Amino acid sequence: MTQSLLILVTLGILFALIALAVPIAASLGWLALILQYIESPMPLYRALGDMVWQTGVDFLLVAIPMFILLGEILLRAGITERMYNGIVKWLGWLPGGLMHSNIGSCALFAATSGSSVATAATIGTVATPQIKERGYNEPLFLGTIAAGGTLGILIPPSINLILYGLLTDTSVPELYLAGFIPGFVLAVLFMATVVFLCVLKPKWGGRRIEASWAERIAALPALIPPIGIFLVVVGSIYAGIATPTEAAALGVVAAMALAAYNRTLTISMLRQAVEGTIRTTSMIMLIILAAVFLNFVLSIVGLTQALADAVTGFGLSPFQTMLMIVLVLIVVGCFMETLSMLLTVAPLITPIVIQLGYDPVWFGILLMVLLETALITPPIGINLYVVQGIRERGDMLDVMKGAAPFVVTMFAMIALLLAFPQIALWLPSLFY
Repeated sequence: MTQSLLILVTLGILFALIALAVPIAASLGWLALILQYIESPMPLYRALGDMVWQTGVDFLLVAIPMFILLGEILLRAGITERMYNGIVKWLGWLPGGLMHSNIGSCALFAATSGSSVATAATIGTVATPQIKERGYNEPLFLGTIAAGGTLGILIPPSINLILYGLLTDTSVPELYLAGFIPGFVLAVLFMATVVFLCVLKPKWGGRRIEASWAERIAALPALIPPIGIFLVVVGSIYAGIATPTEAAALGVVAAMALAAYNRTLTISMLRQAVEGTIRTTSMIMLIILAAVFLNFVLSIVGLTQALADAVTGFGLSPFQTMLMIVLVLIVVGCFMETLSMLLTVAPLITPIVIQLGYDPVWFGILLMVLLETALITPPIGINLYVVQGIRERGDMLDVMKGAAPFVVTMFAMIALLLAFPQIALWLPSLFY
């Protein structure tokens, strides 16, 4: 089989399995086995046991359950709800009121949890009861939660950045530094989108929330716990005290200490937090192991090099090639779950990007924004389903409509990163 035909067959099999609603880990595993049967004279599946072991014992992966547990504890200890109410006092006066609080709370929670789905679910649980009470435009309000939740991928500490670093042999501390400015710039752009829409359609912004300076200052203690945990986690990494994995464990200890201080640290709460962590971690690890096996098979059958040759063979300039990669990833993101997309795409595309002369740290941040876009683009956008699940009523189309303006905002962020790479690279250049 020619390499061009093999690429088409591989994509066809993958999309067919996804269209048949085969779980993504099983889809990646079956694709690897089918390609091995078609192209390899050797039984590559015999290497699976050793590969699973080598990947599963990687110390960096321990950070994943730690960050998930951190988010679970913050949610179940009631710290997130107090944080949200505190941010309302500071951002509620803007056109759009609580919608800015949704985005601000998502940004702050993302700086502790590392997960976009956890961020959207947590802030959505706290915020959605306010829609009817204050007369907001429901689709736009839900859109701010879905879009704000995506910040969990980009703002450190991010589970996806850890996985990108692992898959592409890129420094996680450098990636974390690179994610700061783009993450907060994107949060500001989301808020600017809300202001623009609410100035255009004042009725969408609901009843404005007023707060005195005394009330704002009184609300500051509610913001200290998440900021404190963020400083513990990220500060310990850059102070040279801890690795990303050890920093995640320190964050869990800090969250448990806060829960104990608030008298919400109970056996029942910890059991629920651990159960949630086990479910999420098991799902992530199964996808990771299937993706690692698939990447191994793709490399052995020569598909990785064939893809690189195909992309560079178009005779385009590096920037034109990068634009083509971005457009392809936007389309793929509409049909593929975000974590699976990261694990499948990163090992294939990153070597091509490096060959074009681009920095892998910069591409890691660009890829995170593309993954964020995938989280809120139908039909597979997972955050859309998370928000609709929390809402528990109405039409899914409302959430899609509300998220649409923020998809445009993300396209603007992608354009900014392409035009001004230093947005992502300036902070790493100061430290490394």
